[in-house]
Amino acid sequence: MSLKTSARLALVLAVIMGGMTHAQDNPTPGTAAPSDDPYLWLEDIHSQRAMDWVKAQNAITQKQFASSPEFTKTQDRILEVLDSDARIPYVSRRGDHLYNFWQDKAHPRGIWRRTTLAEYRKADPAWDVLLDIDALNKAEGKRWVFKGSDCLKPAYNRCLIMLSPDGGDAVEVREFDIASKSFVKGGFELPIAKTQASWIDENHLYVGTDFGPGSMTTSSYPRIAKVWTRGTPLSAATTVYEGKTTDLSISAAHDRTPGFERDFVTVAHDFFHSDTYQLKNGKLIHLDVPVDAANVDAHREWLLVQLRNAWTVGGNTYPSGALIAIKYDDFMAGKRQFATLFAPDAHTALSNYAWTRHHIILDIMDDVKSRLDVLSPQADGHWAREAMPGAPQFSTVEVLDTDPDNTDEYWLSVTGFLNPSSLERGVLGEGQAQTIKHSPAFFDASKFEVSQHFATSRDGTQVPYFEIAPKGIMLDGANRTLLYGYGGFEVSLQPFYSGSVGRAWLERGGVYVIANIRGGGEYGPRWHQAALQENRLRAYEDFAAVAMDLIKRGVTSPNHLGAEGGSNGGLLMGNMLTLYPQLFGAIACEVPLLDMKRYTHLSAGASWIAEYGDPDDPKQWSFIKTFSPYQNVKPGVTYPPVLFYTTTSDDRVGPVQARKMAAKMEGMGYKNVWFFENTEGGHGAGADNKQAAYMHALAFDFLWDRLQ
Repeated sequence: MSLKTSARLALVLAVIMGGMTHAQDNPTPGTAAPSDDPYLWLEDIHSQRAMDWVKAQNAITQKQFASSPEFTKTQDRILEVLDSDARIPYVSRRGDHLYNFWQDKAHPRGIWRRTTLAEYRKADPAWDVLLDIDALNKAEGKRWVFKGSDCLKPAYNRCLIMLSPDGGDAVEVREFDIASKSFVKGGFELPIAKTQASWIDENHLYVGTDFGPGSMTTSSYPRIAKVWTRGTPLSAATTVYEGKTTDLSISAAHDRTPGFERDFVTVAHDFFHSDTYQLKNGKLIHLDVPVDAANVDAHREWLLVQLRNAWTVGGNTYPSGALIAIKYDDFMAGKRQFATLFAPDAHTALSNYAWTRHHIILDIMDDVKSRLDVLSPQADGHWAREAMPGAPQFSTVEVLDTDPDNTDEYWLSVTGFLNPSSLERGVLGEGQAQTIKHSPAFFDASKFEVSQHFATSRDGTQVPYFEIAPKGIMLDGANRTLLYGYGGFEVSLQPFYSGSVGRAWLERGGVYVIANIRGGGEYGPRWHQAALQENRLRAYEDFAAVAMDLIKRGVTSPNHLGAEGGSNGGLLMGNMLTLYPQLFGAIACEVPLLDMKRYTHLSAGASWIAEYGDPDDPKQWSFIKTFSPYQNVKPGVTYPPVLFYTTTSDDRVGPVQARKMAAKMEGMGYKNVWFFENTEGGHGAGADNKQAAYMHALAFDFLWDRLQ
């Protein structure tokens, strides 16, 4: 088992978890509410007054943008993409079977199913349905949303199923028996909470959950990791590690790899700092690696460390962004001579890596475009390196799954802006990967072309961006252009195929642009760190620079330029609205952070202090306030039309920031402010494909309508 954390948001929690206790539906007890905020009442998420306001706002927005035949057409065409039976059913291997979760028109909440490799190779595989969520909802009178599974290897006969009541991050956990296709009566079961649960063996789990008052961190994640024994009450679970309330999250995990069984505790202090311990004979042994390491990966005989900052150890200095390796037992014995598996340069960064049984595959970004290298440890301690065959230009190649305990099998996703995604399978040492599945083309890509450009930001930094535009585009400034960005948490925006974007924007004649601004991970940790906390404005200067470059090149003009982003990208949109309103004709601001004065007291906001800073510290508020849209919006300014959309069940960012921003702007007399709140879906667009299609269509049609 790997301890490797995802580059998509770090450590044990982040974007895959979330949740909010009932106490957090209201302003945090003991927190002084700002006396000058007349919209604080909207923070009481489920109050009658707040929900009445939401319903009234939804009705206005739906009447304006979601009641026309054109909207219905957009929604239906997006839903065709999301529900298409021709989509690739992506799989993960568990033993002899390939597992898949599938949603379509007949199964809006989805089915969890499996098949064999031989069957999967067929055009129309036969699937063994293990759990039908729609049938479960009908039987229980619920609206469960499937949030994943964890199955006990090597047999994979028992699984922990995570179910959300509304699409949010808080889940109920139930034990499931594969053979009988049913939940285990009297088995492991945890009530709805922000829970981390994983197998030790068939009779024991590591559990982090809401054990009662004081058991969660101020970030609302588990503070205590325990061992829970089958047949005993949760209250009898034994504590393994108890963290501080100021920690981000505590978790424990057992590595069941034969011959390399180990137990670990991870103490995440914030998104970018953590300590890892091996739990051995009841004692915690600290792994002496940098607390700010991006990944600490104990795999079989190896320890890999992915660095965020340069590390001098054993007489050598390893650079920021490097991936280094050493034998695990050697490291624990005090040796510090690492092999460098990857070191970045000015154009490259490590996106991810994946182990197979005998090799490691590196996913490298070269100016935000993919390439793969295969590394193999040698008897003399060196690592052999070989490049895998190249991908199409402006594409993303990603290792989706491997079978590191048993074989050198690997599964690749290959995707590009104009290339429908494909799924490839290969075995290292047995020739080139073969395409197993192909996504259909959902729009005519022959009419468009992709190009990469670089804009010069305010401080002279060259900021890359991808442009997807009609061939032979007239550079007359009249093209409706949609500029998308994120710029945070070391998340990279790489090329991808989207039938929804193709149908709802490109086929209409629009131009679609992805900005690779600082704050992301496109050039590794340095790109992210350049826009942290007091340097946050760099991300917004980068996005504005891309907008100005599009205008300068004649691709578009302010009246025809729209911007879209969600979550941290919603904060980006809020700052485009308040800091650069002259550059945009319309803005879609989705599940956003906006009130940076209150964000640490709303939902899971305290978990992001390492990214943005602590507004309760006056020194840090002095720079945070420069990028807090809720505080910076002013009356009498010419702002572009803006759509705020969110979900009631978002227990990560929460709906209140979008609510308050819309209400504040309307209170200032702005007419071109629109708001929509879906009840389900959590921090995503919807709990099922129909809801997602509706939300996407609303954003696309709003932007197209306003960019006249």
